[in-house]
Amino acid sequence: MSSLVKSESEDFIDWWQHTVFYQIYPRSFKDSNGDGIGDLPGITSKLQYLAETGITATWLSPIFQSPMVDFGYDISDYRKIQPEYGSMEDFQQLIDKAYELGIKIVLDFVPNHSSDEHEWFKKSAAKEPGYEDYYVWVDPKIDEKGERQPPNNWQSVFYGSAWEWHESRQQYYLHQFTKEQPDLNYRNPAVVQAMDDVILFWLNKGVAGFRIDAVNHMFEVESLEDEPLSGKTTDPLSYDYTRHIYTKDLPEVLAMVQHWRQLLDDFSSKHPKGPTRIMMTEAYAGLTTLADYYEDRQGVRGSHLPFNFHFITDVNGDSDARDFVYNVEKWLIYMPRGGHAANWVMGNHDNPRVASRFGPTAVDAMNMLLMTLPGVAVTYNGEELGMQDYRDISWEDTVDPPARYVGEKLFKDVSRDPERTPFQWNNTSNGGFSEAAKTWLPVHPNYKKLNLAAQKLAAKSHYKVYTSLMELRKAAIMRRGRFIIEPISRWVFAFKRSYTNFDSIVTIINVSDKQQLVNLSEFLNQPKKLVVEIAGVESAYEKGHSLAASALSLAPHEGLVCRLV
Repeated sequence: MSSLVKSESEDFIDWWQHTVFYQIYPRSFKDSNGDGIGDLPGITSKLQYLAETGITATWLSPIFQSPMVDFGYDISDYRKIQPEYGSMEDFQQLIDKAYELGIKIVLDFVPNHSSDEHEWFKKSAAKEPGYEDYYVWVDPKIDEKGERQPPNNWQSVFYGSAWEWHESRQQYYLHQFTKEQPDLNYRNPAVVQAMDDVILFWLNKGVAGFRIDAVNHMFEVESLEDEPLSGKTTDPLSYDYTRHIYTKDLPEVLAMVQHWRQLLDDFSSKHPKGPTRIMMTEAYAGLTTLADYYEDRQGVRGSHLPFNFHFITDVNGDSDARDFVYNVEKWLIYMPRGGHAANWVMGNHDNPRVASRFGPTAVDAMNMLLMTLPGVAVTYNGEELGMQDYRDISWEDTVDPPARYVGEKLFKDVSRDPERTPFQWNNTSNGGFSEAAKTWLPVHPNYKKLNLAAQKLAAKSHYKVYTSLMELRKAAIMRRGRFIIEPISRWVFAFKRSYTNFDSIVTIINVSDKQQLVNLSEFLNQPKKLVVEIAGVESAYEKGHSLAASALSLAPHEGLVCRLV
C-alpha cells in the first residue's frame, strides 16, 4: 500500500473537487428528544461517526421553518430553523462541532418556491406595495360558458394543474409542485435580491455552500403559451401529458446560477481563511444542458457540481456492462475541462435505495463504482450500510405528498417514504434512531440484523468495505490519476486509474446475476499482476490475493478493487 499513500505535494486540488458529500435526511438521521423525528442535536451527536467514516462534507436536506407539507421543501421562513429540528443555537453548535471535526456543512436551498404561509406570499396576495409581483400571478381565462379556467395547460410535477385560484386576490398563482408551494417570480429584481440576502445570511453563519433544489424550474415563459402534448399519456392532469419547453430549462435559469456563482466567489474571496464556498445544483435535464451549468459557451462558470443522476435515471438492475460504461463516458465527454470536477450520485431521498434498485448483493460493487471514479461522490445516508427500501409501509403510515395525492390504490407506485425510513444505528428499539413509541416513518423491520453496530463488529460488512474505499480515496492516484474504462464482456466492465510512479488501481465489476470468467490481459496491456485491495462482503477473495488477469472469475454482482503491480 506504500505506493498508494497520499502525497501532500501532489494534492493541489480544491476541497470540493474530490470529496464525498454525505447527504443527511434530518428527519430520519437521529432523534435526540424522543419525539420520533430526527433533529439537529441528533445530527451533532453523530458527527463523530461521519468523521470516523472519513466523511469531510455533508449536505442537509431542508432544515428551515416549514409547515411540512412537503417535508421542508415548502419554506415559510428562510432565516429560521424548523422548531421540531431545533433552534438557531442548535444549528450553531452543529456548525461548531463540524468545524472542529473537519466536516463542512452544505445546506439545501429551495429557491423555486416558498410556502404559501411565507410572509412574502401573504403580502403578495394582499397586493402590498413592493410585493405585488413576488410570485407568478395571472388572470383567469374565461371559457365559452363564461366560467373561469386556468390560463393554460401547465401541470404540477405532483399531478394536476400548476395553477391555483386565490379567492381574495381574484387571480391564479403558479405552483409547479404542491399548491402550498407557490412559485417565486425571478423576473422581479426584488426577489433576486431577497434570495441573495438569504444566501449571504447562511454563509455568514458558517456554511460551506448550498445544494440548490429544482433549479431548472425557476423560470417560465411570460407569454404563458400552452405546452405541446408529449403523446406519453392521455391524462391531461399528468405531468407527462406535455413537453415542458416553456416551464423548464429556460436560458434565464443558467444566468441565475451564474449570478449565484459570482455571489459565492465574491464571498470566498472576501473570506480567504474559509473554504471555497460551493454550489451543487439539482436538475433532471439533458446532458448538454447540464454541461452548460458547469460553464456556458462563453466560458462563464455556474454550478460547481451540476448533479449527475445517470446512475439513478439511466441504469438499473437489468443494465449490462455497456450501459454502465456508456453512462460514465458520456458525462466525462460532455463536462468541460480545466478546474471542473465530475460527480456521481448513486442515491438520494427521492429514489429507491441502491440495495433495492440493483439488489442487496450489488451494494459493495456499486459503492466501489461510486468511490473509485474520478471526482466527487455523493452518498445518501444509509447507503454505506446497504440499507433497503421498506416497501411495506401501510397507507395509514404513508406521509409523502405525491403518494397521498394518488390515493390508497396507487400510493405504493409513487411513494418516496420507503427510502426515507430512519437510519439503522443498532438493534435496539427503532434501530437506535429514537426512543419514541412511534417514529415519523416506521423503521425497516430488518434493523435487528442490518445496522451500523453489527457491521462495525462483523469481520466483513458493507460499512467496512465503504470505509476502506474512503481510505483509498485519500491516495494521490485517486485524486489525480488518469482514467480509462471499457466493457470487458457484456456483463463485466473495468476501469483503471494511473498516475506517475504509483501502482495503477483497477476496479472490476460484474453486473450480472451469474458467475463470469473474463480475460483482462488486453485491457491492462501489460504483464503485471493484480493484487486485491478491496473485496466485497461475499467475495471469495481477500485483500492481498494475487489474481490471474487472463482468467479472472467473478461471482454474481461482484466488484473488486485491485492494484496493478
